[in-house]
Amino acid sequence: MHYLIIAKKIKIKMKTSQDIDCIIATDTVLFFDMDGTLVDTDFANFLSYKKAIDSVTMNGFELTYNPNKRFNRSILKNVIPNLSLIDYKRIIQEKEKFYTDFLNETKLKKEVLDILNKYSRTNKTVLVTNCRKDRVLLTLYHFKLTEKFSNIFYRQLSENNTRINKYQEAISSLNILPNSVIVFENEKSEISDAINAGISINNILII
Repeated sequence: MHYLIIAKKIKIKMKTSQDIDCIIATDTVLFFDMDGTLVDTDFANFLSYKKAIDSVTMNGFELTYNPNKRFNRSILKNVIPNLSLIDYKRIIQEKEKFYTDFLNETKLKKEVLDILNKYSRTNKTVLVTNCRKDRVLLTLYHFKLTEKFSNIFYRQLSENNTRINKYQEAISSLNILPNSVIVFENEKSEISDAINAGISINNILII
């Protein structure tokens, strides 16, 4: 089992599970991202978008699943460049509703799950995600993981509707020191958020 640390184009020597055991102390707090880190939701996300696009536009767009790139709002705009703002918002709303239909297409990442199962018994384990609350709880309930987390932080927006640094928010809310945190994360932009929140790059792990 190996873990690769990546941030801001920096590649650091891979860590083994034994290395991870060595850096987790009794007071270490473990932050887990959800999509792509703890749970593989990419295919379910794609199917949700596809169904939402079909239901809103009824134009029969041919969409092909790319397992190497998560379908997101930017890709939606590229796929349908002339999409009206009203239809764009409707697709986003419908996509969230249709996610329930494809829960069986989500899969747990075993390597991360094993770490969560092991350390949730001894350490504070926190879910820190930019997913919406309803989808987070639905996914955790589906996999019976709700009780594995001492705290859960969902997607939040600031007053001017911009994305909040989820790691800064979690650290502040829990009143903990950044150097006490180990992060499991797969998104480069959110790895940068973790670094900006004061978490050491050596404590940011990705499968």
